[in-house]
Amino acid sequence: PFVIVCNHQASLDILAMVEVIPERCVPIAKRELLYLGTVGWASWLSGIIFIDRHRRDAAIEVISRTASTMRRENVR
Repeated sequence: PFVIVCNHQASLDILAMVEVIPERCVPIAKRELLYLGTVGWASWLSGIIFIDRHRRDAAIEVISRTASTMRRENVR
């Protein structure tokens, strides 16, 4: 298992990321990305898990549920 952290400097960074993310990877992104028009729709349709960084408890819960599912389904 590993963690890839990306600090986007431009909207096109997401397109580049898609090329380097390994198969069976579980992407998690900040909820604000949902509101970036086409990028938000594409992110949502691709199965990215969004967390609300302004609601700490809710974000921790989403990450905990995601981690449990990842362990159960043996994904990165």
